[in-house]
Amino acid sequence: MFSPLEQFENHYYFHSVFAGGCPPYLKFSHLEFFVTSLWATTLFNTGVIFVLLWLGLSRTQVLQSGGLQLVLENWWSILTGIVRQQVGHEQRFTPLFVWTFGWIAVNNLAGLIPFNATSTAHLAVTLFLALGFNLGFFYWGLYYHGFKFFGLFVPSGAPVYLLPLIVVIEVVSYCIRPISLALRLFANMMAGHTLVHILLGFAAGASIVGLVLASVGIFAVTILEFGIALLQAYVFVVLACIYVRDALEPGH
Repeated sequence: MFSPLEQFENHYYFHSVFAGGCPPYLKFSHLEFFVTSLWATTLFNTGVIFVLLWLGLSRTQVLQSGGLQLVLENWWSILTGIVRQQVGHEQRFTPLFVWTFGWIAVNNLAGLIPFNATSTAHLAVTLFLALGFNLGFFYWGLYYHGFKFFGLFVPSGAPVYLLPLIVVIEVVSYCIRPISLALRLFANMMAGHTLVHILLGFAAGASIVGLVLASVGIFAVTILEFGIALLQAYVFVVLACIYVRDALEPGH
């Protein structure tokens, strides 16, 4: 790699065209199938999560003092506590948030492995996640509450003469939420991994003293990135819980 940003490039691994593979009513002459580095990395990391879940839950015991089962139990208990704190008594979406935290955390941490790609350092991935939560719970709230859901954009106790301005601000703020959520995760992952790569470039051509200093810096930044990877997964889940709370209680 010659550029710190080269690690975030999405490369094609496989491309195939299936002629005549579409139904006639779609009016397409062929299907194209792509396999990219981003797609392959994300799929591999998802497979790792499923393997860990299978290993940890295949032989469960009532009393487990250690091992992968304890890690999974702590993962579940900590995340359920976070969701309960943010959402309240409503727990139907808890498995979704537990899985989301694990998926984001694994993909964040996978980028710390040398020569590995970071799928969450791509804006397309983080924006897809953020928009999925925002639009999904918007539809859910609208389906269950009807037009009462739009009370979310009208704060209680607001002066009547300021309502037009307040409603516009609330709507714009609601629409910006997924963008800010996606940018936060994307920017933190991209900036941290770029810094590690820059330090590695300094270490490659440094003297012995410079190599020692660069190694210490790389180790410190890597530990910091490990914490940031988990922290950003936590922040994403907490902010996504706000979408659920708004869908459950649009008039709060």
